[in-house]
Amino acid sequence: MAAKKKITRRPKIKPDNGMVYPMSHSRRPDSRYRRVALVLPVFLLLFVVGFASIYSNRWGIFTNGDVSPTVYSIEVVREFPHDPQAFTQGLLYAENDTLYESTGIIGQSSVRKVALQSGMVEALQMMGGSYFGEGLTLLDERLFQVTWLEKTGFIYDRNNLSKFEKFTHEMQDGWGLATDGKILFGSDGTSTLYQIDPHNFRVMGKQVVRYRTHEVHNLNELEYIDGEVWANIWQSDCIARISYKDGKVIGWILLQNLREGLITAGYNGIDVLNGIAWDSKEKRLFVTGKWWPKLYEIRLHPVKRQFDDGVIERMCLRMPFNFGKP
Repeated sequence: MAAKKKITRRPKIKPDNGMVYPMSHSRRPDSRYRRVALVLPVFLLLFVVGFASIYSNRWGIFTNGDVSPTVYSIEVVREFPHDPQAFTQGLLYAENDTLYESTGIIGQSSVRKVALQSGMVEALQMMGGSYFGEGLTLLDERLFQVTWLEKTGFIYDRNNLSKFEKFTHEMQDGWGLATDGKILFGSDGTSTLYQIDPHNFRVMGKQVVRYRTHEVHNLNELEYIDGEVWANIWQSDCIARISYKDGKVIGWILLQNLREGLITAGYNGIDVLNGIAWDSKEKRLFVTGKWWPKLYEIRLHPVKRQFDDGVIERMCLRMPFNFGKP
């Protein structure tokens, strides 16, 4: 009987014509297919992220607009004396511890130069007539002031406060003024923040100021600080930090402790918070109010705790002002 041949390797199998055999599990895929398998999920991920970004921008979700503005409490650094007869409507800091201030009340309205340390009035220009002084700002060597219930403003020489020009503007009223050194920013008691040409007083642009879905009415005294416009909100203890490019409120400063502290100390005749001044060189921030006996240098501290829904609205937002003359 013939001996069996020893098989030393797997025999070759010749497939029948037209038959497709599955690939052996021991066989590795071609490297080109492996690269495609790796790249395809990455491509799909980038596509999904890009689509989500476009979708979110289209519908306003997952955007910066939904990020809550930072809320700040304050620390009082120093207290300075302030004329308790000054119905403060505009305030600004110049160099050498000098303030310029605009005051209201018909028959008592004025523009004044004030020494920060003592609170003494070093120069005074009474407005006279029927004008009610409002916002004030300094551009180059000129002080610009607007008036209440009028579309009239005045320009003064900063050195001696002599009045040398009268102008009209296009805002609904005159409440606040500020400058970035090039243009004027104005408020008229509505929710609109104006950009004004200081040469012809034409409105160059404007934004409706909003906090989330709410318009922020009663924008009052203004100050330009490091690329933002800060605004007192009339009849509140709040200052809004505003992006003037799109009108969004990007921060709230809560100052109720100042007014409450004065009332507790017996100053019951004071009126609302109003007046923001910024020392850009030394980074000092000053605030005061109408008929307040003190002016405060303050420092801001971000509040870490979350506020319940509606708290900021109740503290800082007010109903629109009625522009009918009293």
